[in-house]
Amino acid sequence: MSAQGSMVIVGAGMSGALTAAALRDQGFDGRVVLLGDDAERPYERPPLSKSYLMGTSEREAIFVHPSEWYAEHDVELRLKTRVESLDRGKHEAVLVGGERLGYDALLLATGAEPRRLKLTGADLDGVHYLRRVQDSERLREGFGKSSRVVVVGGGWIGLETAAAARAAGIEVTVLERGPLPLQGVLGDELASIFAKLHRDNGVDLRVNAGLSEILGDGGAVRGVRLSDGSEIAAQLVVVGVGVTPNTSLAQAAGLAVDNGVLVDEHLRTSDPDIVAVGDIANAQHPILHQRIRVEHWANARRQPPVAATSMLGGDATYDRLPYFFSDQYNLGMEYTGFVAPGGYDEVVVRGDVDQLEFVAFWLSDGRVLAGMNVNIWDVNPDIEKLVLAGRKTDRKRLADAEVPLDAL
Repeated sequence: MSAQGSMVIVGAGMSGALTAAALRDQGFDGRVVLLGDDAERPYERPPLSKSYLMGTSEREAIFVHPSEWYAEHDVELRLKTRVESLDRGKHEAVLVGGERLGYDALLLATGAEPRRLKLTGADLDGVHYLRRVQDSERLREGFGKSSRVVVVGGGWIGLETAAAARAAGIEVTVLERGPLPLQGVLGDELASIFAKLHRDNGVDLRVNAGLSEILGDGGAVRGVRLSDGSEIAAQLVVVGVGVTPNTSLAQAAGLAVDNGVLVDEHLRTSDPDIVAVGDIANAQHPILHQRIRVEHWANARRQPPVAATSMLGGDATYDRLPYFFSDQYNLGMEYTGFVAPGGYDEVVVRGDVDQLEFVAFWLSDGRVLAGMNVNIWDVNPDIEKLVLAGRKTDRKRLADAEVPLDAL
């Protein structure tokens, strides 16, 4: 790649901003254009359902780089800008309005959008989705004016939002359509701990609950009606029922798409001059030997150096294990590894579950597939090593908190 070439990054979120930084760190001196449809410069999303939503962190703390960083590093940051199409033959990104930007290599970091409810009342004032900083700010403002909120969905966003609402003194009902929140991610054994955590903190957690209608009065939310006919009063409804990767641009350009944009272990798409990262990247994992698409912060943070290398013609490989974290009430946790739903045969726990100080391991045929540390810190690297080792583990030693993890 010529040092004087042109790099175009479509998507001005964390991944896009960090890829721009990685290009400069790796010695690229050519043109870097960072395009985003948001009005804000690139920011991180985890605080939007955690500290920023609760008002415990300042606005400036959410941004990836200080405002002056982009000019100082000669990165053309263009906000409120949408890419209409990609002309792969001419190596051009076509913007809404007709402007064309030539590229030697292009990064797709278009992220994902929340799935929208399609039922009566879904467009009422007081129905919230949480994806952008403005969403978090509007929801925090709503907390200050409301006494009851219904959270639709018992995933990470839903539960973190529920915890933030409880911290604001609001009565919370969480509607989970399955038997337990987080069941698909954690399985029955650990999902039950999160169910108890929220109930212990005053949340009305309703499982196997279906939502049939959002009720309104004068255009604003007044409650919800469940599929069993019961009603719950509320002034706010927060929807957290998953996201859909923004693949329309890639699909229209003829790139291979299947549950995200298909990329190899170098994060290259079916077009070698186009790379994809973050929520949209369905990547071939060289260690897990399968494709996975990860919708978590760590993936979006860790992939950019590899993406930059691939854009520059190198062959770096992305082989980091999936990782995510969450903070809810007095529980802080980290999770490393990957377990498909039903893909384990045993859970081993060391520590005190009742005191919420433990490490849990998901095993298959005696091998650790993933681990989660709860309110126990500085053990994540050891968990990662156990997963990567791929060897059978002594179950009794794994459960014994007196045995150091690095001795297993």
